[in-house]
Amino acid sequence: MNPTTSTIIVSSLATGTIITASSFHWFMAWVGLEMNTLAIIPMISKQHHPRATEAATKYFLTQAAASALILFSSMINAWQSGMWDITQPMSPASSILFTMALTMKLGLAPTHFWLPEVLQGTTMTTALIISTWQKMAPMALIYLTTNNLSPTALILIGTLSTCVGGWGGLNQTQTRKLMAYSSIAHFGWMMAIAPMLNNIMLLNLMIYTLMTSSMFTILILTKSKTIQNMTTTWAISPALTTITLLTLLSLGGLPPLSGFMPKWLILNELTNQHLILTSTIMAMSTLLSLFFYLRLTYITTLTLAPNTPNTTYKWRFTLTPPLLMTITIPMTLLMLPITPIMIQ
Repeated sequence: MNPTTSTIIVSSLATGTIITASSFHWFMAWVGLEMNTLAIIPMISKQHHPRATEAATKYFLTQAAASALILFSSMINAWQSGMWDITQPMSPASSILFTMALTMKLGLAPTHFWLPEVLQGTTMTTALIISTWQKMAPMALIYLTTNNLSPTALILIGTLSTCVGGWGGLNQTQTRKLMAYSSIAHFGWMMAIAPMLNNIMLLNLMIYTLMTSSMFTILILTKSKTIQNMTTTWAISPALTTITLLTLLSLGGLPPLSGFMPKWLILNELTNQHLILTSTIMAMSTLLSLFFYLRLTYITTLTLAPNTPNTTYKWRFTLTPPLLMTITIPMTLLMLPITPIMIQ
């Protein structure tokens, strides 16, 4: 892609997110979301491949429908209350429409079907942006409006998303689809805690972004598009194989890695709020996600020589890990001891 075009697109992505996160007027929040959507479309479809065009079309239609719902809910709210302020109380109809719109924007269940298909149809780098940066603006809106949304609806959506994210990833062989279902499950945890503690929701979002960035960077570096491709990671770099193991276990939420921190805090708060059934279902659904993370771990790390994989070995070029990896991987693995500082 032309450097000028890339600069304009990345600037538009950043500007759209900042406008949405810093606005207190419904119309400006909508403008920021539209900038985000329109900027990412060329990045998805730049491959000039039918699959990429299909992914761009699915993404555009879903995001346009969600943005229209946001605008519709804000118009209903303004019609009934006379105010366009995001932080003002919302009517029940506006609250329901807005919740469904954000569910579509984030790819949460039951409106999650577009996310795995879109990630599968685009490049790894664009899939990383969709999984992390594109989720920032809707999460900022949830942070601003969480007091006006239905706690029951958010907890139900969160619980359903964690179950769908676990079940959906069990029969996948494409790494991008696995990361898509991982995203659905992680954002389900964020939705469940949003009505109670916003600071833990933001902490979860930060750690999810670090873990997902680390995993996508590894997949980009090793050119692993399928599970079968990951069987030869050890031939490229044994150290990277170990890092992949630890990153996957952190994504699964195992102690003493950073990914355990948000799940621990969220389950603790759900239990304190006497939501025993919800916390039990979410903890059990984490086992489903952990299963496909462990399957990836086993294939990547434990199927070493003399076991011969039925796949072509990659060229052993000298790896030049990007700067992003040196920042995100230590934080992905080693942040659990500083939990008390993080939640103050």
